[in-house]
Amino acid sequence: MANITATDAKNKFGQVLEMAQAEPVRIQKNGRDVAVVMSPEQYAALVVQSGAPKVRPVVETLMARSIERRKSLYEALAK
Repeated sequence: MANITATDAKNKFGQVLEMAQAEPVRIQKNGRDVAVVMSPEQYAALVVQSGAPKVRPVVETLMARSIERRKSLYEALAK
């Protein structure tokens, strides 16, 4: 991932957009990350990846059954 300061990003915005086509560009201000610029394709892949199930379907089924069976317990604990 490329790094660039916020000032350079402002002054060279067109170049930052070109850089983002190859790899994400991290923009830093006062030494801390403030933004990342990436291509639409990279963003779409990230969205698809984040939408993928994080837990296997069997585990989700077991959790749903547990909640259904112990609903009153979970409700009492939530209070």
